[in-house]
Amino acid sequence: MARSKSSHRWLREHFSDPFVKKAQAEGLRSRAAYKLEELIERDRLLKPGMTVVDLGAAPGGWSQYVRQAMGDRGVVVAMDILEMPGLAGVDFIHGDFRADDAVSRLDAALGGRAVDLVLSDMAPNMSGVDAVDQPRAMYLAELARDFAQDHLAPGGAFLTKLFQGEGFDAYVLDLKRRYSRVVIRKPAASRRRSNEVYALAQGKR
Repeated sequence: MARSKSSHRWLREHFSDPFVKKAQAEGLRSRAAYKLEELIERDRLLKPGMTVVDLGAAPGGWSQYVRQAMGDRGVVVAMDILEMPGLAGVDFIHGDFRADDAVSRLDAALGGRAVDLVLSDMAPNMSGVDAVDQPRAMYLAELARDFAQDHLAPGGAFLTKLFQGEGFDAYVLDLKRRYSRVVIRKPAASRRRSNEVYALAQGKR
């Protein structure tokens, strides 16, 4: 099947992307690692020995960065509905975060540990129809928020991808009720034409 013009345009953009080239040169699994790197360094989110959960982890760029940044100390548990090749020091759970059995397996992997940092780069498969995509994206963000609420230690932090649109303002307002500090970030590695941003909530009440 011939590729559409939009597919060709995406491929040209992808392979000319400086962050894609940098990730390939540095042996990182995805350009998304640079989004996380900027956010973590700017807000000093990561310390050795932390317990970190990475939701929507495949292909593993965020988990890879966190594991390298913490060295041998700390725990990293990752989950995705897609398969992810193994990473040393990362406990990966293949499952749908929307399903209770998958969350139960995630809980078991944590072994009762309180979590210091919840990361969520989850996003639905985009149809290009805002009226469909935005509710799906907000639903995943709400699930991640609820997981963080139940599992974060007091003072813990939550970082999640959001798409600006219906439900965005109410979601951010809700985070402000749950955390002492909430900011919206747009990392340099996030493509300018994308309406994705990241909400960082620190100091779980």
